Formats: sequence, C-alpha cells, structure tokens
Amino acid sequence: MRGIPILAAALMAVPVPALADDHVSPEEQAVADAATAFMGAISSDDKTELANHMIPEAMIFIHNQMDPDNPRVDIVPVAAHLDRWATRRAKTAEFMNYGPILIAGDMAQVWGPYSFELEGKTTHCGINSLSMVRTAEGWKVGNTSFTMVPPSQCMAVGADWVDGDDS
Repeated sequence: MRGIPILAAALMAVPVPALADDHVSPEEQAVADAATAFMGAISSDDKTELANHMIPEAMIFIHNQMDPDNPRVDIVPVAAHLDRWATRRAKTAEFMNYGPILIAGDMAQVWGPYSFELEGKTTHCGINSLSMVRTAEGWKVGNTSFTMVPPSQCMAVGADWVDGDDS
C-alpha cells in the first residue's frame, strides 16, 4: 500500500479515495476511513466531534522533541484531553499521510508523518501512531502516540508538504 493523504480530505470535506492499492481489503478500508474521520474531527469547528472517534479510557503519549536538549514524554488520558479540546476556540488542522495498515482481529495500527496547524500556521510536525480498536460502533482511536518536532524538522520526519519555515 502506498501512503494516503488524509490532509486534503480533512480540509476539503470530501471523501478520501480508496487506498492507493488494488489489493486493499474491506477491513483495511474501514480502518482508513476511521483514521480519516479522526483527522477530520481534529480540523472540525465542532470541538466535541473528536469524542466520537476516540475511546475515552485510552491514553495519549506525546514524545515532545521541540527542545532537542530537553525531550520529554507527556502522558495524557484521552478523557482529560477531550474535556480540554471541547473548550478550544482556535482553528486547528492536522494533516497526515500513512501507508500500510496492520490489522490483527479487533486491533489495527495506522502510522505516518503529520503536521499540525494552529490558526493557519504550522506549529509542529512528527510521526503519528494510531492504535485503532474495533468497537460496536466501528473502528476508533484507542491509544495514540506521536512525536513533536519544530517545523524546521518536518521534512526529516516525512511531512514533506510543509515548507519548514518555523519563524
């Protein structure tokens, strides 16, 4: 499977085309659709939409490398993140490309580079690792881990759609 640009679909509110491989299973497509819906929720003006795509008991692991001399890992419960996210008023957008989707029963993995914008300005990039869980309502994001690097490092992590100017 080749990478899937989630970035355009989230902004243009159009469906993401089928995965760029003729051998995509319906299950892989279902996971891709769920990941795309999650990314769209991050960019949505409705800040409560994100809760529809995440398991509230899950955890978020933030591998913050914004200051290379002082890297840290922050662990945030999804429920707390959703509470804070719902009160956000700033316009946000997240763009992600991903490649192969791994599936084993009721779990799946989506991995790839991303960039994050706040009020139209790229604030950071990194690698997203989305652990997807099949629920009665469909696939949702369970635990997620992501790295954070400054925009000047976007190309290095594969977010080659960002110009790298972090001024």
